[in-house]
Amino acid sequence: METIFDWLTVLTFMGLVVLFLQRSSQPEPPDTIWHYLPAAVGCAAVNYAGNHGFTIAAAAGLVGVLAYIYYVIFARS
Repeated sequence: METIFDWLTVLTFMGLVVLFLQRSSQPEPPDTIWHYLPAAVGCAAVNYAGNHGFTIAAAAGLVGVLAYIYYVIFARS
């Protein structure tokens, strides 16, 4: 945990996991595990880019991951 992207992506991923666990325990879950896969892979890509000095690409990727979570996961419910 050396860069800000380490912290931001881990926090985003933790929130994603909590959201998935909360929604999957509902009687009729509004989404499946596959809806969370692009966001999880995006967190890994953002972390990789941020750790290798691609700050602008990592910041844009993090905004994209957060937008995906909002529009695809939250807007579907």
